[in-house]
Amino acid sequence: MRLLHPDGTPVHLAYCTNVHPAETPEGILAQLDQYAGPVRATLGTDTVGLGLWLPAATAALLAGSPTALGELRARLADHGLETVTFNGFPYRGFHDPVVKQAVYHPDWTGPERPSYTLDLARVLAALLPEGVDRGSVSTLPLAWREPWPVSARDATRRRLEELTAGLDRLAEETGKVIRVGLEPEPGCVAETVPQVIEALAGTDPRYLGICLDACHLAVAHEEPEEAVAALDAAGVPIVKTQASAALIADDPRGPEGRAALEPFDEPRFLHQVREETGGRVSGRDDLGPAFDADDGLPGDAPWRVHYHVPLHREPDPPLRSSRPLLSRTLGVLFGGERPLTEHVEVETYTWTVLPEEHRPAGPAGLVTGIAAELDWCRKELLRHGLRPK
Repeated sequence: MRLLHPDGTPVHLAYCTNVHPAETPEGILAQLDQYAGPVRATLGTDTVGLGLWLPAATAALLAGSPTALGELRARLADHGLETVTFNGFPYRGFHDPVVKQAVYHPDWTGPERPSYTLDLARVLAALLPEGVDRGSVSTLPLAWREPWPVSARDATRRRLEELTAGLDRLAEETGKVIRVGLEPEPGCVAETVPQVIEALAGTDPRYLGICLDACHLAVAHEEPEEAVAALDAAGVPIVKTQASAALIADDPRGPEGRAALEPFDEPRFLHQVREETGGRVSGRDDLGPAFDADDGLPGDAPWRVHYHVPLHREPDPPLRSSRPLLSRTLGVLFGGERPLTEHVEVETYTWTVLPEEHRPAGPAGLVTGIAAELDWCRKELLRHGLRPK
């Protein structure tokens, strides 16, 4: 789905397919038939953008098989789908029964992560739509914060240099520039925008930048205006933005707030929690530990929870979402004389772990929900000055 900024720049809107559990080439093709194609039909648009998630084994297979890659490209075209961005954060097993901290492995200290990311870049370069010569891949912000010795910092710098060299070779071979964005996330080595700026100091901005996730921005208590100004001052490009919203509880330890939050404490994904009191941000690495009687968060101020909630509707009171901050983020990125990024990816991967009464009713319900999110985001972008293409 494409929109136009007033300066004439196309802006691509997609939804991230990490919401679907498929991990094989056959499963990827099937999800286009079962979900992505019907999402486009529900919206009634000529095209719908996909932020594809390909696990490492499938990415390697596609990168080395022109036949399989051609089949994927043809199936995308059959359904009126296109992709300019990949989600390269989860390496594999994103829908295992328990994911939690496993999603941060392998990290950027070892050879697996640059190899995987370069496979994604090769596949994406071959899938870019006609007339589009730049794509994006989001990735984890180096590693989980512990352990993080000096040797790990040096190793990740070497891996990023390997990645940059590979992306430069790919650009020479194909004429396609694929940029990779570190995605700051609570609990990681680069949790905040300033930490990503520090991690990228001295790297090549032609190929490396940031993926700005609005949910993570909210959980970290970062203001979009300040974050974007800092990135601009440091010369760090915004490779893509993920349109996402965090869960917020204003009175998390009150009886109503706790009762409303507890169903979101689920076993698959990590749901980091942050509380700001007197200018100091405190946190726990999951929702359960935040409630701990001895070592939990005090609950004297609202809790912001790393739980991507659907964009088109607010959670039931007394909970709410950080959707107003997402709206501000989109305004900062697209309300100026030029767009500060060209790729917007709706990334609500938590549909199937929502409290039972809020989960979609089968595939048709998920199609309806994803289409509603894309429609909300499209209208929000139009409100900030973009226009249909």
